[in-house]
Amino acid sequence: MSQLVVAALQLPTLGMNATRLEYYLKQAKQRDADVILLGEYVLNHFFKEFATMSPNMVKEQTRKHTELLKTLSKKYNITFIAPIIITKKDGYHKTIVKISAKTTKYYEQQILLPYAHWNEKKFFANKVAPLKDAMTFTIKGFKIMVMAGFELHFDPFWQKVTEKKVDLVLLPTAATFGSHNRWREIIKTKAFLHGCYILRANRLGEYSDDEVKWKFYGDTMLVNPEGEVEMMLEDKESMLVEVIDKAEVLEHRKAWGFEKELKLRED
Repeated sequence: MSQLVVAALQLPTLGMNATRLEYYLKQAKQRDADVILLGEYVLNHFFKEFATMSPNMVKEQTRKHTELLKTLSKKYNITFIAPIIITKKDGYHKTIVKISAKTTKYYEQQILLPYAHWNEKKFFANKVAPLKDAMTFTIKGFKIMVMAGFELHFDPFWQKVTEKKVDLVLLPTAATFGSHNRWREIIKTKAFLHGCYILRANRLGEYSDDEVKWKFYGDTMLVNPEGEVEMMLEDKESMLVEVIDKAEVLEHRKAWGFEKELKLRED
């Protein structure tokens, strides 16, 4: 049965300095990594910092990192999944880019945080529209879905995980405010209920406004289909590299039979 080597980088915002990326890439390549996930606001600054940045600086940051990932993907034959900010005529768009040695594809986040203290929905120009399927692709026989962090909370995305028989969900996040336990429990529960691995990459770093300090705490993790944490990084810059096994996914689905019971009722 096939195996896949997955990696997640736990980093603060890189800014215009990308030398650390290749340092980690060399290590990942030594362990035969197939896909590498980055957290939100790693290639670009946190969106609240954009007020002090020129649009041209944001645009250049995105251009430079996109070109670098393309170069590194070809050099090391690794697929990158990385949140990145795209500048269009109507404003900034929050997206996730998939860069492989041959192709570059974008997924535009569909549901953004709408809260007074964290209002991405208002800040970004992403359209509010009927939901479309999230980005999915296949590597070495593994069906992989990319899900933006906030989208984790919405069942239609998970219904597609079941329908498409997704083996691995890649979840880039920028979680803060001591929400460790809530995120851990949701991720473990979703992995178990939908019979898939979940690889979550959460960023590091701090942002301070007039009232509060935002501390992005890491907790990058790989959770298996049994809902167990196979590996977790704490709160320091680091990289997670693990092997996942298709047999574990198939065994879980066969043992619990959730999909089978639903299928009987559809028929």
